[in-house]
Amino acid sequence: MTSETLWYANRATGAICLILFTIVVLLGIAVRLRTRLPGLPRFGTIGLHRTLSLSATAFLALHIGFAVFDGYVNITALDAIVPFVSDYQPLWLGLGTVAFDLMLAVVITSLLRQRIGHRAWRAVHWLAYACWPMALIHGTGIGTDTGTDWMTWLTITCVAAVLTAGGIRVAHSARAARHTSAALLRTAEGARP
Repeated sequence: MTSETLWYANRATGAICLILFTIVVLLGIAVRLRTRLPGLPRFGTIGLHRTLSLSATAFLALHIGFAVFDGYVNITALDAIVPFVSDYQPLWLGLGTVAFDLMLAVVITSLLRQRIGHRAWRAVHWLAYACWPMALIHGTGIGTDTGTDWMTWLTITCVAAVLTAGGIRVAHSARAARHTSAALLRTAEGARP
């Protein structure tokens, strides 16, 4: 592959990763809220979340591979694993590396979920909420398409979708907490002599 081909492939896989990981976050929130997608049973939403997570991870591996093999800038395999050590744009690349490392922790613990238990898996899985914005900031800071109309609208759409779903998730959690508090208060009042 020529350097130009690797550069285009790196750009394309970066944009595809943004789309796929945004969908993965949205599906994760849908799973947590026990939302059924039209035409799918509930377990179908869970299966789609898992499948797209692995697909997104494969595209991320391609994205990293293209960046490492492209000789135009010097990004090493170590730069892809250890944050903030790169000579090339250490902040932006480092944020992408942190997002990658967090995502690896989420994927590995998800694959080992039966062995490590639900509580440990869930604690690590919360890292996905930190992974997505770091990856977004990485792409915005280092991406060569940042500022183009298509990338701006893609980024705005992804951010709006995640913020909306996150807001729904927070509102749902707050509503559930209020219901639990009210039930505990009723129980406590009923137990008074």
